[in-house]
Amino acid sequence: MTQTGQSSSRSGNEFALSDAEFKKLTGIVRELTGIVLGDHKKEMLYGRLARRLRDLGMQSFSQYCALLDSKDADQETGFLVNAVTTNLTKFYRESHHFDFLTDYLKSLQSDSVRLGGDRSILIWSAGCSSGEEPYSIASTLLSKTPSLSSWKPRILATDLDTNMLATGQAGIYSKNSLNDIPDDYKKVFEENTKIVGDKIHLRDKPKSLVHFKQLNLLHPWPMKQKYDIIFCRNVLIYFDGPTKEGLVNRYAGMLRPGGMLFLGHSESMQNKIEGLSLIGRTAYRKEG
Repeated sequence: MTQTGQSSSRSGNEFALSDAEFKKLTGIVRELTGIVLGDHKKEMLYGRLARRLRDLGMQSFSQYCALLDSKDADQETGFLVNAVTTNLTKFYRESHHFDFLTDYLKSLQSDSVRLGGDRSILIWSAGCSSGEEPYSIASTLLSKTPSLSSWKPRILATDLDTNMLATGQAGIYSKNSLNDIPDDYKKVFEENTKIVGDKIHLRDKPKSLVHFKQLNLLHPWPMKQKYDIIFCRNVLIYFDGPTKEGLVNRYAGMLRPGGMLFLGHSESMQNKIEGLSLIGRTAYRKEG
């Protein structure tokens, strides 16, 4: 470990990133997002921000830190958050969760209470990144449970990164995205997309089900309704233990009785969450 204030950048790096600058930047990130970046993330942070320094014509991280202390800080913090937020995702990632989703949706067809009244289906993709997850949900709903066509499904897709939200809203992806889709869901996906040149375009119907909004999960949530399904996968890994537990408790409070919460494979909770039962790998059901 180098002493605070001294450069710990590797030889050959274009900019020096001192420990003091790293501490300042990670402190801003944590304050804005709740994301905790330990010392082992120093090279990652450097890699994410070096391009931003080049774009701004800056010569050092000390200049960048000065910008974040200036009157223009509010605008720049948005770029900082977008640069740091990790956006690794793909269509039908952790596909067994979509098996659970299908079973839940099919169960609604025999739910006498819901059939006789509220036929809304509310699903939230929290930390949706560039849209692959909510569009996988929409495609599953349309192709696996066509009998729910008379119901009113809505999928809320939220993320902190405005660049990723813009990609999701466009609904256009590389043709290579098809390569990683499990065979069980490839036909489902193809039914809801069309290929134009070397790109995949989501069809109008699945796009119409998904509504993208920017949301910081650590800030107040404006939604008042209860959800049938909440996906929050590969998001909690960036938070400390108390923050993770607090978020999962908030999710539990947002679910209908019998609703489901899906976390990422590396995000299983060590402590039992009040009101949730574990029914599969990082798949939980709301009790009651």
